[in-house]
This record gives sequence, structure tokens and C-alpha cells, in this order.
Amino acid sequence: MRTFWDRVRHAIMFEIVGLILFIPCSVWVFHQSIEHMGVIGVFSAFAATTWNFFYNIGFDRSMLYFRGSVQKTLLIRVYHSILFEVGLTLITLPAIALYLNIDIVSAFIMDVAIVVFYLVYAFFFNIVYDFIFPIKEQNVSLCSEKTEGV
Repeated sequence: MRTFWDRVRHAIMFEIVGLILFIPCSVWVFHQSIEHMGVIGVFSAFAATTWNFFYNIGFDRSMLYFRGSVQKTLLIRVYHSILFEVGLTLITLPAIALYLNIDIVSAFIMDVAIVVFYLVYAFFFNIVYDFIFPIKEQNVSLCSEKTEGV
């Protein structure tokens, strides 16, 4: 398993590299100023990180209440992901529309594009991160020893 500090490094690197890629690409795609897309990028990253923290706490507490466990089936993971994106869209959509002074449909299209960008980016970022910062074998073996007796 990854350590707390490795998770912190991962989160910070994910957001910084994401913004370095997102801002210039979004300026080109959406024909907005770098300042506007910088604000949108930083706001979206902050909103996603904050929402992720509180959403996962709430989701796990709901699972404990309704199911008595936080074990997630494949179907629950699908619902978890969809509900996360719906909640994040409800947070970011009005802010994007207001800040850029655009209609909700245009803001929704932009928001969907941002989500698609970050889904693809997250996939490749995590592959590269795992290659550069592999999990140490001793941590993996300690984890498996703890779960063998369960």
C-alpha cells in the first residue's frame, strides 16, 4: 500500500501536472483567455479535490448505514463514479457559466470536455506515476500478510 505522504505527493503532482496540461489546451479548444481558463482550471481542481474528500466520507458513511460495510461491488463503484461526477458538475457548472458569462448549455459542454480530459489524463498519469514511484515490495507483502488471516 502507498503511504500517507506518497498519497499527498500523488495528489499534488496530479493537480499541478493537470493544470500545466489543461490550461493551454483549454485556451486553444475554448477560445478563452489564459487568465479565464487558469481561473476555471484552478477552481475546478480545488472543487474536485474538496468534493472528492467530502463525497467519499459521505458515501462510505451511507454504505455503512445501509449495507453495514464499505465493500464496493462493481455496480456500486459505477454508481459511486457517476454520482461523484454529477455532484461535481452541480458545483462547477453554475460557477463556469457565471464566471465566463456564458449560457448553461455552453458551460455544460465545457464541463463535459473538462471531465473527459481529466478521465484520460488520470488514466495515463497513474500509469506513469506507478512506473516512476513503484510500490515497495515490503509494503505489499505486509499488506497481504495482514489480509491472509482474515
